[in-house]
Amino acid sequence: MPHYRSLGQIPPKRHTQFRKANGELYSEELFGTHGFSGTSSILYHHHAPTMVVSQGEPWSVEPKIAVEKNLKCINLAGFSVPPTEDYIESRKTIFVNQDLHIGLAAPSQSTTDYFFKNADADEMIFVHRGEGTLRTTYGKVTFVPGDYLIIPRGTIYQFEFKDTDNRLYYAESFSPIVSPKRYRNQFGQLLEHSPYCERDYRGPTELETFDVKDEFKIHIKKQGQIHPFIYGTHPFDVVGWDGYNYPYAISIHDFEPITGRIHQPPPVHQQFEAEGFVVCSFVPRKYDYHPLSIPAPYNHSNIDSDEILYYVDGDFMSRNNIDIGQITLHPGGIPHGPHPGAVERSIGKEGTDEMAVMIDPFRPMMLTEEAIKIEVPGYNQSWVQHS
Repeated sequence: MPHYRSLGQIPPKRHTQFRKANGELYSEELFGTHGFSGTSSILYHHHAPTMVVSQGEPWSVEPKIAVEKNLKCINLAGFSVPPTEDYIESRKTIFVNQDLHIGLAAPSQSTTDYFFKNADADEMIFVHRGEGTLRTTYGKVTFVPGDYLIIPRGTIYQFEFKDTDNRLYYAESFSPIVSPKRYRNQFGQLLEHSPYCERDYRGPTELETFDVKDEFKIHIKKQGQIHPFIYGTHPFDVVGWDGYNYPYAISIHDFEPITGRIHQPPPVHQQFEAEGFVVCSFVPRKYDYHPLSIPAPYNHSNIDSDEILYYVDGDFMSRNNIDIGQITLHPGGIPHGPHPGAVERSIGKEGTDEMAVMIDPFRPMMLTEEAIKIEVPGYNQSWVQHS
């Protein structure tokens, strides 16, 4: 989880008078989750963050379920999702359950004419292609390919892309996304065995402060709908903030792999956790070094969780005929393992350049109509076809 951070101007004590040069009070806002018991930050605005001028009619972005109960191994061609100019329209939800939604997006333009806020879920956005700046109430977070962007629910933001070729893989989590508990001590500090440390977190910088009264569009996602709001002041009017709840970036390239003499189980690759799922980062690493080691993973039964793997780069040694941007779903309830020939191919190899993001939900995922559109046929029989 991110550590304490402060940016801009703040008063010496919270909930006390903090005045502008002209004597007016800045407007204080507590921004947190789980009521008053979760992580929070305190923001100081030029104007109260409640200035609603008007509210339009909402429209639905509710995912349409195509397969409610699934026990079929699935392969999706993620790069088949066509680029779309508008950021919200570009987001295509492919898997859903009670704990999270998973999707793909290929926005070709920056969000310039409105601001976006997800009022339901924390967002984890993995940047596969594209670079630019995530502009938020808290300041700017720059990003490049390989970055995870963690955006707490309720954060108002815009994407500023440098180019039109952008590929995002995202998860909307209905609980906070944090670092695994086993990586932290009782004070929240990351321990020495953690595969990353606090230095790898990149929090907001360059706080943007606009003391402007006008009409500003904010599209708020709530319960499967986009609610268009018009506010009377610029949402980026914060002069300073501090706390533990803010957006940040951390790169998959800064994940230091844990290896051993024999094959290590997937938990060694874990990067994040939430209530109902974990996220793992598979990165280039040395293979197992026992003289009789088998680097390829052993067959294993997914009984308690689904396994969703997003292929980012390199040659994924346990799979045949997998391209970058593809996504495999191995549902809970049946075993899966290396494709035919993968075990023998792995023996004697010293390392791998593979890179992938794995999400393991603890409750079954449903497939949406958007997933069916990009399904690669025959994957569930690929262990037989290629033998």
